[in-house]
Amino acid sequence: MPSWAKLIHVKKSPVASTRRYHHIGIPTTERREGERLIEHYATFVSGYETSAYGIEWMRFEPEAPVPELVRTVPHVAFEVDDLSAEIAGKEILIAPNSPSPGVTVAFIVENGAPVEFLQFDKK
Repeated sequence: MPSWAKLIHVKKSPVASTRRYHHIGIPTTERREGERLIEHYATFVSGYETSAYGIEWMRFEPEAPVPELVRTVPHVAFEVDDLSAEIAGKEILIAPNSPSPGVTVAFIVENGAPVEFLQFDKK
C-alpha cells in the first residue's frame, strides 16, 4: 500500500438509498455559454445539460429572491421520492416550490452548507 493511502479515511456514506445524486450547483458571477433564465428566481443556469457529472453553474441577478448561502456556497442536489420526508425536522433554507413543471424542490442547511432535494412528478 502506498504511504499516502494510509492518510485516507474511508467512511460509510450517510446518504440513504432513496437519495440519488442529481447535480452540484456552483454560484458564479461570470456569464456562461448556454445560460437560460429561470425568470421567477432571476437566476441564470447553465452546464447541467452538457455535463457528464451534473455540474450546473448559477448566476444570480441582484434582485434574485435567493438566500445568500445559495448565492455564495456550492450545493449538492439529490433526487428523492418523498420530499416532505427528506426535509422533515431540517432547517429549511428554501421552502418547497416548483421552479418548472413536473418538479418540486426545496433547500435545507446541513453542516453549514445548502443541500437541494428534487422530487419529480410520477407519470
